Amino acid sequence: LARAAPQLQALLLSGNRLRALPGGLLPPAGAAAVPGGPFPLLSRLEAADNEVAELGADIAALPALKSLDVANNQLRELPAALADCPRLKEANFRGNQLKDKRLEKMVNGCQTKAILEYLRAGGRGKGKAESAREEARKKKREKQQKKDGRDVEQDELEEASKLLVKVLHVSENPAPLVVKASPGVKDVRPFIVCCVLKGVNLKAGNALKRFLSAQTKLHEDICEKRTAATIATHDLQLIKGPLVYDVQPPDELKIMPLGRKEIKAKDLLRQLQSEAEEQRKQKKRQNVSGLHKYLQLLDGKDNYPCLVDAEGIVISFPPITNSEKTKISRDTSNLFLEVTSDTSLQICKDVMDMLILKIAELNRFTLENKEDSGSDDESDALCGPGNLNPSQNVQPMNFPLVAEQVRVVDMDGNLKVLYPSKTDLTTVSSLLTVIR
Repeated sequence: LARAAPQLQALLLSGNRLRALPGGLLPPAGAAAVPGGPFPLLSRLEAADNEVAELGADIAALPALKSLDVANNQLRELPAALADCPRLKEANFRGNQLKDKRLEKMVNGCQTKAILEYLRAGGRGKGKAESAREEARKKKREKQQKKDGRDVEQDELEEASKLLVKVLHVSENPAPLVVKASPGVKDVRPFIVCCVLKGVNLKAGNALKRFLSAQTKLHEDICEKRTAATIATHDLQLIKGPLVYDVQPPDELKIMPLGRKEIKAKDLLRQLQSEAEEQRKQKKRQNVSGLHKYLQLLDGKDNYPCLVDAEGIVISFPPITNSEKTKISRDTSNLFLEVTSDTSLQICKDVMDMLILKIAELNRFTLENKEDSGSDDESDALCGPGNLNPSQNVQPMNFPLVAEQVRVVDMDGNLKVLYPSKTDLTTVSSLLTVIR
């Protein structure tokens, strides 16, 4: 499973008869390595209401795990390795009869952080002598691993197979792009993260089509059908900064939507609603496609969010559409990326991380597969490291993508968010080498 689904983000196993976790989900010791490690993006694991009697220490091998639910199982102990899960924030162990009664009380009443601290300190449902022996064994294993190490040539190969992105800091950029956020967005769609990405190759074959397909899939998956976040991509050469992230009334906001003439937001939504009704009649079903799926996301809003350029032209109207004015084409090599959300800033950053990773994957695919302009192999639309032929020698990208930092400030110039900062792109670090 780890090899078949390397980009799996959520695994829901509740209500089965599992007896061990992670059990056979992770490759056995000595098995062929999975590129980027097993499940490098798995952040949510639910295995409540099973018969799990053993929670293995291998759980710490899931680097992106944020949420773990193993409630109502048959666990008697919790492994100390849980404390080594770097991103674990939420854990539910209720309904298990743990040997360590203090730990059991904590499980029923304390936050995850306190439980992990207790495990880290040595309280793990075992006697002191056994805890001391396990600690000694752990130190011995670490010493042996350090001694053995890994073959230098293998290290170099793995490093070479990673995708490269170089970060250009604001202080190094003679003309950094700035986005000003007006106070009005706070009550409408308060969160925005932006980035400039240079060195993208959309000219060859179906590179542009694959790029658009990848963006659509991100909207369906990590963006949760645009309810969690919305992505907009623009041709940087067609943008005049500074930009303003603002709100406008529906009867004043004007935009030239992708593939349409300039129209007021109020009339655009009415037009889309009419088209959606026509779709339902023709297809005789409730589901609709295209932009029509997202109309309800603006229900009840007195003002609509928009991104405006220095000439006062609306280039983006999230979560519905961006403008024909800044539409990317096969000749586009430098992108302005924008992610907005009404949920949280972290979601914007997580989505931007995944977007940059996906663009880097597609860029390398384009470089490694010299295709004709007539190629139409859509099966490659969502390629990743797992799709590459392992027999091929993976060559490093000599010209990494360049991610230029973009500041979002308030109207007085005070910094609200900078992306990518030194803590960004860590969720995809197993697949991406970031040169800072």
